[in-house]
Amino acid sequence: MSAFSLKRRRLLQASALVPAASSNDARADWPERPIRIVVPFAPGAGTDSMGRLLAQKLADTLSSPCIVENRSGAAGAIGTQHVAQSPADGHTLLLIAAPFTTVAAVLNRPPYDPIRDFTPISLIAQGPLLWAARRDLPVNSLGDLMAMARQRPGELNYGSAGTGGINHLALELLKARAGVHITHVAYRGVAPAALDMIAGHIDLITGTIPALAPFARDGRIKPLAVSSAARCAALPDIPGMRESGFGDIEVLNYFGLVAPAATPALPIGRLNRALEQALALPEISLRFRSDALEIARLGPSALAAFLAADHARWRQLADQQGLRTDAL
Repeated sequence: MSAFSLKRRRLLQASALVPAASSNDARADWPERPIRIVVPFAPGAGTDSMGRLLAQKLADTLSSPCIVENRSGAAGAIGTQHVAQSPADGHTLLLIAAPFTTVAAVLNRPPYDPIRDFTPISLIAQGPLLWAARRDLPVNSLGDLMAMARQRPGELNYGSAGTGGINHLALELLKARAGVHITHVAYRGVAPAALDMIAGHIDLITGTIPALAPFARDGRIKPLAVSSAARCAALPDIPGMRESGFGDIEVLNYFGLVAPAATPALPIGRLNRALEQALALPEISLRFRSDALEIARLGPSALAAFLAADHARWRQLADQQGLRTDAL
């Protein structure tokens, strides 16, 4: 064998070892250990129940343990930052909801970038919020409410689950479109805000339908509209934004899965296929509908575009309404 041939053979042998040594390459036997789905909110919330449902179905499909880890705090920013800084090996995932983009939009120096710090996996579901008023407020629609707000600027108040959350920014979007001033009051969650409205201390609230519908059904709060463009199946008697005279407004909460940036294609592809199988199960559709959600399947590239547009939308509103802040 010539010296040239021997040298070439050694180079080929050496190059064959490079993919196996790459720290960013996923092994073909992924997953090698339990998969963690980090839920950046406390146990018991709607996001937590979604995470546990997905963990169960992914474990069944991938034949690998899949556990939920709650890391709450700072409107979801603590758990989100933790995942952004985790190894990009496909074993740590983040369950995202609307605060993933809204919180980053209002913070001057967010601890994570929702676009650059993550690899999108899949959008899973979407659903509207419910607009509601205290039961003795003399309004029966969003139009009535806006008329009252124009007559009494700054007198009406609104409770949200916290600064920078989706229901806070839903109000700010409505205020911007209608040209009214309603005072925002931040709570630590929708439940305490709803209880304060039932007690007569605040005038208006939005929250997920599962959180507020029981209070609406027993007459303790007054439903005005759902935040989707049209009516939703969960509350068919309540008008959507188009009927309410705000056809250019639609605010939907969403759920999806992302991984740390630079997570290899192999686990992303397998997770996508596992989610596709899970979302095709009739029991999943029934469960989502009971929570006023609809399956909203988007793959990695489509989810990336969705998140970029959503973040830009709320960032623009935060600038317009003077909502930018250094801390929540």
